[in-house]
Amino acid sequence: MIKDHWLTSARRVESPNYNDRPAGQQVELLVIHNISLPPGQYGTGCVEQFFCNRLDRDAHDYFKEIADLQVSAHVLIERSGALIQFVPFDKRAWHAGKSSYRGRDNCNDFSIGIELEGCDDEPYSDVQYDTLAKLTQIIQEHYPEISPASIVGHCDIAPGRKTDPGECFDWDRYRRLCGQ
Repeated sequence: MIKDHWLTSARRVESPNYNDRPAGQQVELLVIHNISLPPGQYGTGCVEQFFCNRLDRDAHDYFKEIADLQVSAHVLIERSGALIQFVPFDKRAWHAGKSSYRGRDNCNDFSIGIELEGCDDEPYSDVQYDTLAKLTQIIQEHYPEISPASIVGHCDIAPGRKTDPGECFDWDRYRRLCGQ
C-alpha cells in the first residue's frame, strides 16, 4: 500500500538526492536497475550509505570513484526481499542519468526507479522476483499510467551506457508473476 507517496511495507530511509518533478508531470515509466556495493557483494549496507551520501570512500577502492556522486532510487529490493524506500514516489529520484524513452529525454522526470540488489551476471533471488512483482502491482494501481509496456530496464533507456538489470534478469518470469 502507498500512503502519502511512501510504501507502508518498506523501511523508510530518506535520501537527500531528489528534487521536484516538473510541474504537472505524471509518473508514466518504471525503470528496473541493479546495484551491489562493493560490486558483487551483498548485504553490506553500502547501497544505503551511497544513496544517502554517507559512503566511506576509504572502505573499498571502488568507493573512491563513486563516493562524490549524488544518486538515489525510489526503492531498493535487497536479496532477502526487504524493501527500503529512499525517495517518495511523487518526487524525482536521481536514478536514470542521461536517458531517453520513446523520444523523451530525462527519464527521471516521469519515472520510478527500483534497484534490485544484484549484478548483471548473477541470478536474482526468488524472493526478489516475488517482491518486485508485488511492488509493481502496487505501483501500477497507484500510478495507472504505468502500463506493462512502460516497464523497462536501465539498459533500455540508456543503451550503450548501462546494462542493468543484466542478462540474468528473467523478464518472462517477472511478467508472469505480475500477471502480464
